Amino acid sequence: MILADDAVLVREGLARLLAEHGIVVAAQAGTAEELLRVVARDQPDVAVIDIRMPPTHTNEGLRAAEEIRETYPHVGTVVLSQYVEAEYALRLVTEASQRVGYLLKDRTGDVADFVAVLERVAAGGTVVEPSLVDELLNMPAARDPLAELTQREREVLALVAEGRTDRGIAEQLFVTRKTVEAHVRSIFRKLELPSEPSENRRVHAVLAFLQVSVNQLGPMAEVRREMTP
Repeated sequence: MILADDAVLVREGLARLLAEHGIVVAAQAGTAEELLRVVARDQPDVAVIDIRMPPTHTNEGLRAAEEIRETYPHVGTVVLSQYVEAEYALRLVTEASQRVGYLLKDRTGDVADFVAVLERVAAGGTVVEPSLVDELLNMPAARDPLAELTQREREVLALVAEGRTDRGIAEQLFVTRKTVEAHVRSIFRKLELPSEPSENRRVHAVLAFLQVSVNQLGPMAEVRREMTP
């Protein structure tokens, strides 16, 4: 994998911790430009990218992740942020349905969990920051695609968005795996998701409410830009 963060101590510390858990860090990068060069050279399983990088420290990491996905779709991207930035996060996860993750930097403190995230993304999964999922689930929507879901089904969907398996969801909610499977089938049915074998319905279920939130955040983003000096 590749680590991209302009803070050398952060990179080195995370690289050392990951190495202790068997993750090989092939290269490190301090800028988005350097990241794109090493990805082109090494084409790793996953690139872990700070969302804010030089020179402006705004969204260089996000734009680099988008370019990596477009040019090297087999390379997973996990974008890290200091705090939940819904507009950027939604832009990231709604434009890709596989090999993508968005997490708060605090999540890297639990190395075992972070390694699990990297493995899920490398295997083609999508992992969304739990606090972002909570925020989106509680947002009002003009046309709520989840309106027919029960409260329990919404809880299951939130855990699906975090990248948990049926077994992991069952353990979190203290129910049986069969109960979770029944909830997931109900979610798929109510959201009228595609049933073709080539389609990942778990990802489609998560993106159903993320896409609505993107549309809502559009006007909000314009207001924020107008207010920015």
